[in-house]
Amino acid sequence: MVKSRAIKEIFWLNIMRLATAVIMLSFLIILYLLAVEGLKVMSISFLIEMPRAGMTEGGIMPALVGTFYLTLGAIVIAFPVSIFTAIYMTEYAGIQSRIMQMVRVAVNALAGVPSVVYGLFGLAVFVKVFGFGVSILAGSLTLAVSLLPILIRATQEALYAVPNSFREASFALGATKWQTIYKVVLPSATPGILTGVILSISKAAGDTAPIMFTAVTFFTISLPDSIFSEVMALPYHIYGLMTEGAFPEKQIPIAYGTSLVLVLLVLCMSSIAIIIRAHARRKKQW
Repeated sequence: MVKSRAIKEIFWLNIMRLATAVIMLSFLIILYLLAVEGLKVMSISFLIEMPRAGMTEGGIMPALVGTFYLTLGAIVIAFPVSIFTAIYMTEYAGIQSRIMQMVRVAVNALAGVPSVVYGLFGLAVFVKVFGFGVSILAGSLTLAVSLLPILIRATQEALYAVPNSFREASFALGATKWQTIYKVVLPSATPGILTGVILSISKAAGDTAPIMFTAVTFFTISLPDSIFSEVMALPYHIYGLMTEGAFPEKQIPIAYGTSLVLVLLVLCMSSIAIIIRAHARRKKQW
């Protein structure tokens, strides 16, 4: 019996190791292929120059700046909304309450909506109804709506992971409900919340469909000067290079270079968030 259990444990352990190796190998293969093709066009001028000749020459500076603005705007908008929603669902609304059930259904529904539907929603609401036009603001708002399920779920799980004894100790010392949440619960849940932020950054930077109709243009040689400016973005730039134009022999290498830059940009932003999360975890006393 003991030997059989040991064999089963070794078997499932190796299965988990294999699954982890497959994930890491897939990522490394993608990175290798992008590096092999993308490094052919990679240079400082590729990053800082404006595109020329219908995007068959020059650099990707407008797309790089546009992606940064859209990602930053989406996180800034979605983060407080998701935090307050998750706090209400976790700390105030009863688990079996009608409101809690309705909000949970809404969050689950948002998580299952295809990205292109978010794009159409943004076009109908932010571009036309609110009159923001095709702009950074409209694109950031659309991306923010698509990020809400990820951030809300991650924040909820982080809040649930905080031991109830922390709350009880805070109440025993005379703290109010909000003081307990702000001073005790949220600081303890910060590492888990940052995990959701990391996932959101990756999604916002790489999502194409939500910004196709709300924020991006196919080609521009200028940088945005306000939140109402339309922009280029790295994912849509890749799409445009691979589907538009009459010079694929020039555009495909640029598309690979742009893809490599996008992956490295996501890795850099995620790394910063991971460092912040690790620092927060080191400060935990439990």
